[in-house]
Amino acid sequence: MNKVKSEKQGPYEKPSDEELKEMLSKKEYEVTQKKGTEPAFRNEYWDNEEDGIYVDVVSGEVLFSSKDKFKSGTGWPSFSKPLEPENIVTQKESGLDTRTEVKSKHAGSHLGHLFSDGPPPTGKRYCMNSASLKFIPKKDLEEKGYSEYLELFEED
Repeated sequence: MNKVKSEKQGPYEKPSDEELKEMLSKKEYEVTQKKGTEPAFRNEYWDNEEDGIYVDVVSGEVLFSSKDKFKSGTGWPSFSKPLEPENIVTQKESGLDTRTEVKSKHAGSHLGHLFSDGPPPTGKRYCMNSASLKFIPKKDLEEKGYSEYLELFEED
């Protein structure tokens, strides 16, 4: 179940908990399955500027594009909007400070949180954990089964 799948290769699936523990690092498991948070500025993608897409590390479902990534100053990868909104689920969390949790639709992975202090035109900041994401560089999109997203990065 380690192979990343695109929608054209079949439906997204969430592996069993046993499979997840084998395929994910401890940090990836804690973040995606236990609503953990990784340290700011000490995570894989907070400063990644390469062209490509970000998918759910658990299921491979497409979530965000580098085209919508911006420097938020928070130390986590931040996006102004999802690339595939139908793969994103949000829900209010209750507690001292009410936040909106962002999860992947098909795998139910905890991805991060949604805030309303992002750049125009959306005003949204999808503040994600790198540990919940797998980055697919532009050069690898076809090989990994995401060729339909190559057009995002074509020169205008």
